[in-house]
Amino acid sequence: MTDRPDDDASTLGSGAPIDFDRLEIVRERLTTDDRFVRIEADPTFAPERLLCEYDSRFYPGSVRTARLDVVWYENGDFSIHYHEDHETGEYDNRWDRHPSDHNARDHVHPGPDAPTPGENASHPEDWRDVLSMALSEIDERQRAFREP
Repeated sequence: MTDRPDDDASTLGSGAPIDFDRLEIVRERLTTDDRFVRIEADPTFAPERLLCEYDSRFYPGSVRTARLDVVWYENGDFSIHYHEDHETGEYDNRWDRHPSDHNARDHVHPGPDAPTPGENASHPEDWRDVLSMALSEIDERQRAFREP
């Protein structure tokens, strides 16, 4: 594990420490993906997250920005939050695996407003498959913007 402080901020949502090594692997993988224009690990305002800003070419002009926030825990729990900032509002979707009093451990807070409680789901066990699943669903949303 990467040497990080073990404080409350590093166990948000799961009860387990943040898996900074996994986040670094995800960062390395997504850095080579041309759909992102900026990837920031450990931003000051959210040191437990990996922030990935999408290239605006995937969106109509009414979408100001779109990003993916990724948090991974050492026990395999995660939160993957997709956010779009629109001229007239926001769109949010979140895929989660963590203990919850509102849903099963695996659940989704679907768009457009990522309500709580969300919907119980079954996510893949392997982190690569989880990430691919979320990215594929985001790709589908981006394609819908281009359809007549």
